[in-house]
Amino acid sequence: MCFIHQETHRSYRQELEELTKLQTRCSSSISRQKKKLKDLSLDLKKYLSRIKYTQDNEEQIKEIKETIKLREKAFFEMESFLPKKNGLYLSLVLGNVNVTLLSKHAKFAYKDEYEKFKLYLTMILLVFSFVCRFLLNSRVTDAMFNFLLVWYYCTLTIRESILINNGSRIKGWWVLNHYVSTFLSGVILTWPDGLMYQMFRNQYLSFSIYQSFVQFLQYYYQSGCLYRLRALGERHNMDLTVEGFQSWMWRGLTFLLPFLFFGQFWQLYNAITLFQLARHPECKEWQVIMCGVPFLVHFMGNFFTTLRVVQQKFQKQTEEKNE
Repeated sequence: MCFIHQETHRSYRQELEELTKLQTRCSSSISRQKKKLKDLSLDLKKYLSRIKYTQDNEEQIKEIKETIKLREKAFFEMESFLPKKNGLYLSLVLGNVNVTLLSKHAKFAYKDEYEKFKLYLTMILLVFSFVCRFLLNSRVTDAMFNFLLVWYYCTLTIRESILINNGSRIKGWWVLNHYVSTFLSGVILTWPDGLMYQMFRNQYLSFSIYQSFVQFLQYYYQSGCLYRLRALGERHNMDLTVEGFQSWMWRGLTFLLPFLFFGQFWQLYNAITLFQLARHPECKEWQVIMCGVPFLVHFMGNFFTTLRVVQQKFQKQTEEKNE
């Protein structure tokens, strides 16, 4: 019986070594093909800068561009199943550990667990902020709340980096957003109790209640919308819910826009309040100005990113009408 187990384990190790070799060969082959594709794109741009468009070559150029896009998409899909070097953030946090999940089922299960984690923690933060705002007025419970926020956003950034390594297409501001939130929560955690803190406390906790409520609405409705779009083949399996508005949300989620815009202007109001407190004669804490800056960054990032999505949608609708 022991001999059979040893043979099975030996066979498993041989298959594992063969898999590692195949992964290395595939990665090398994809890197070469991507380099050739990049060279082709550059050559095409140079060629287009030297010629005049005609009806005949316009169709050919359009076809070549579509082929390049399809190849890039195919390489992206292939790479999501191959080990890759961790980015700077994951390397600092986890080292050189391979975080690539090898099966579609494992990837989707990790993504699904990430979505549930966000939903459950948002509900806990909503209750916690309500308790701090209306039931308890203690710097200790406030510190516990802010420590939970720091842990939550740190965990989100790590999980999102792992999901990006496995093919999730979250990028730009929606990634940076959580790094800014981690910094902001950390600064508020270190803010000592005093006049400045008490002057801003209720406004901040009221904002936290509203933010958690809106995030709960977003995660809940976005999850349902993504599920329907994936079933129709219109979204990628690894697409994630975000704390904002993206182009795919026009189908049934436009009712969230007023909630989002109100929250964004509340972030601006928080920034203005903190900048005014920083000029107060009694203000001696560095945390005041260092909290105002992230709130302003949050407002600018959220507002202009959402505005850009809305503008692109109306622009697209205008072009379709003109056609």
